[in-house]
Amino acid sequence: MTNRVAIFIDGSNLYHALENNFRRHDLNYTEFTTKLCGSRTLFRTYYYNVQQDPSKRPDSPKVQQEFLDILQKTPYLEVRLGGTKLSQGVSVEKGVDIMLATDVINYAWKDLYDIAILVSGDSDFAYALQSVKNMGKYIEIAYFENVVSKDLLDLADSTHLLDRNYFKDMWAGKRRTKRRRSGTKNKIQSIFSGSSSS
Repeated sequence: MTNRVAIFIDGSNLYHALENNFRRHDLNYTEFTTKLCGSRTLFRTYYYNVQQDPSKRPDSPKVQQEFLDILQKTPYLEVRLGGTKLSQGVSVEKGVDIMLATDVINYAWKDLYDIAILVSGDSDFAYALQSVKNMGKYIEIAYFENVVSKDLLDLADSTHLLDRNYFKDMWAGKRRTKRRRSGTKNKIQSIFSGSSSS
């Protein structure tokens, strides 16, 4: 078996899990992807989230672009952005899950990787991952214990439990001793969190 790894990050899922578990989201993506890959060869990392709608939050594209500029500094990482759509008055993600699932299958079909690492706990990806396993690829799930589907864990060949110890020394900034609520922090949280999935 060769060891080419492709990492697929469900950005909204990761953001919410980091916020809910640690009350922070300033993850150093270079350190994170390096740890997930280990001594194996990284083919590429793909990060999926929503393109912010300026009609909803006029300043959101600028703040989101600052975050994306940071992501672009992560070696071998590409960003894939879906959109949002109003459904019964609520903004929901459109296209993000299907982009991720399509890439997982397409790159497996093209034999670009041997091991897919999914950073998500969303059961919507289970069928796509099973299809990849049927092609002879290996599946690893990087997950938070409180937000993972049993379906994903059951089909995984290997797992990475994303707990406090896993993220030790992997933050981009220093932890503040006092939490401050500011307009800027609220804007950043709303922009990087994505929207509710449909």
